[in-house]
Amino acid sequence: MGGNAVHLQGEQRSDFLTSTVLAVFQKHTGYGPEHLEPDAELEGELGIDSITLAEILADIYQRCELGHQDTQPGAETLSQVIDHVRSLMGEEQPQHRAPAPETQENPSEPEPEPAQVPTGDVLEGQVLTLLSAHTGYSRELLVPEVHLEEDLGIDSVTRVSVLADIASALGLDCGEAVPEDIATIDSVLRWLHSRQARESVGAPVQEVTSGTDAVTEKKTEESSEDAPIAPPGDPDSPATAVDSDNRTMKDFVALRDPDLFRKAREFRDFYQRKREQELYWYGMPLTSGCRNRAMIYDDIAGCEREFLMFASNNYLGLANHPRVIDAIADAARSYGATNTGCRLIGGSNVLHGELERRLAELKGREACIVYPSGYSANLGCISALAGPHDLVFTDALNHMSIQDGCKLSGAGRRIYQHSLESLAGTLEKHRDHNGGKLIVTDGVFSMHGDIVDLPGLMELAEEHGARVLVDDAHSTGVLGRKGSGTTEHFHMKGGVDLEVGTMSKALSGLGGFVCADEEVVEYLRFYSHSYVFAATIPAPVVAGLIAALEVMEEEPQRLSRLWRNVHQLRGELLESGFNLERSESAILPVVVGDDQKTLEFGRAVRRRGMFCQTVVYPGVAVGDARLRISVTSEHTDEDLAQAAEIIRESARETGIPFRA
Repeated sequence: MGGNAVHLQGEQRSDFLTSTVLAVFQKHTGYGPEHLEPDAELEGELGIDSITLAEILADIYQRCELGHQDTQPGAETLSQVIDHVRSLMGEEQPQHRAPAPETQENPSEPEPEPAQVPTGDVLEGQVLTLLSAHTGYSRELLVPEVHLEEDLGIDSVTRVSVLADIASALGLDCGEAVPEDIATIDSVLRWLHSRQARESVGAPVQEVTSGTDAVTEKKTEESSEDAPIAPPGDPDSPATAVDSDNRTMKDFVALRDPDLFRKAREFRDFYQRKREQELYWYGMPLTSGCRNRAMIYDDIAGCEREFLMFASNNYLGLANHPRVIDAIADAARSYGATNTGCRLIGGSNVLHGELERRLAELKGREACIVYPSGYSANLGCISALAGPHDLVFTDALNHMSIQDGCKLSGAGRRIYQHSLESLAGTLEKHRDHNGGKLIVTDGVFSMHGDIVDLPGLMELAEEHGARVLVDDAHSTGVLGRKGSGTTEHFHMKGGVDLEVGTMSKALSGLGGFVCADEEVVEYLRFYSHSYVFAATIPAPVVAGLIAALEVMEEEPQRLSRLWRNVHQLRGELLESGFNLERSESAILPVVVGDDQKTLEFGRAVRRRGMFCQTVVYPGVAVGDARLRISVTSEHTDEDLAQAAEIIRESARETGIPFRA
């Protein structure tokens, strides 16, 4: 901090040091400033053990330009840590003042004046202080051009909460929706200045209330309160009426209330209304195997129906293969239902080692570690390898398991905007970073269907000394001549540092895995919490996965048939003028954009007997809604032709443009 604080004197310098220390604690622990009282016990009250404290101190020393310090302070409270840093910087130890009480003890004294909305430079100073508290970055780094997502790692979900907190702290109405175009600190300040000006003169603001209260928003032209509700499952009936509540699931993220569960009540009312309008129909249960056509209990229509199944990731049809099913049944009789433990303590079966050997062989790697799920594989791998001194560069469209793994790691998170140009610019900003760097990307992006430009990404990684993790959740069994994934697709087998996958999609089982060098896998076995502290996948499931790998190798025609089907349906939809973005995989997104229109589109598709995913926030950003169609090798020519016709008929009904 010698360089940062060179112009600060006296109390200013003291306050700057304190805020820096607290910002580092917030970054490492996730606590808000209200929890970091000077006398809070580090271990007893905050749960900061000696290992975590050592990491925090190293970060503080770096920010304060104190270099490496061998001595430990023996601090037990926050105030003692601050005093320790002051002593290292040669400053006097100030007396710690107790915080002012929040309420007046003498009821006869006048009530304090209500907080005034700050103006001008005062507002800017408070905003930067609050952003510093939320992000852990010092105020000196929060310059106007800093990008919230790319530079600070504040994704779209977190942004809503952060800005709502800031608005509330400034005495502004925290119920107003946050505009989508707020991307930089400068745009945050302009937005808050604008709101301050409106609210100070009593100008009306957009009112987004909760529960059964009115929502004063302009209704879409397509909506009609008097339209009759169509009988479930009748595609020829008029569209169901929609109410004037145009909120999305995003509007419940930052709902503030002293009752923690208020957001749950508000969302329940919202969700039930959407279900009554047949717009939300998530979670309908199958009553048969998951094949090209499946029996599903339609709980809106109140009956069991056969649907064309285009919501399944059973890409190669292995979930129904007799050999896979027999292997599961035989292993259950031999090994029982489950191992009832984690891999390190009583949970390992001989089949787990065999599965890991076969997966490593499939990927062309030295070793493999198997996790309970694909989600836990990303969570455990990223958080074990990256730490507070490292940077993780993650694509904005990466799966949530990747984003959560990056958050959990405590590493600095840099989000690039789904292009190599954005990644290159972000990497260049941090060329001189002296910690580790990890680039994380999906192989196939799960809601968009496009494939990462792996050769270009690897060139950037080599230039900037970064390691690379590729998540092959939707690539394993789909890409490459033998279905081994993204690296085989680009003729780069063995050329990526970490290859993550899930076994619940093309391999038709359960679990996740990481393939890498043997020394890395061995490290993960002891430092990856979602492996060490979680029960493993049962031996019968493992047996089924081994059988699925064998069938995939011995029946390559399944992969050929999958791609024939993909090309056929994609061709029909493109010929009809639908927007499939840059999909190159078995995932075909029919992009609409508007959430309400997409939900109506999905309702029309369901009524006609096709089951696919209607994807709105948080699956994609608000305004980027779509239908997500998954193609499998089990679909017949008749299935594909019927699906294309259902999409066209539903588009015609709901006003989605296409070429007839």
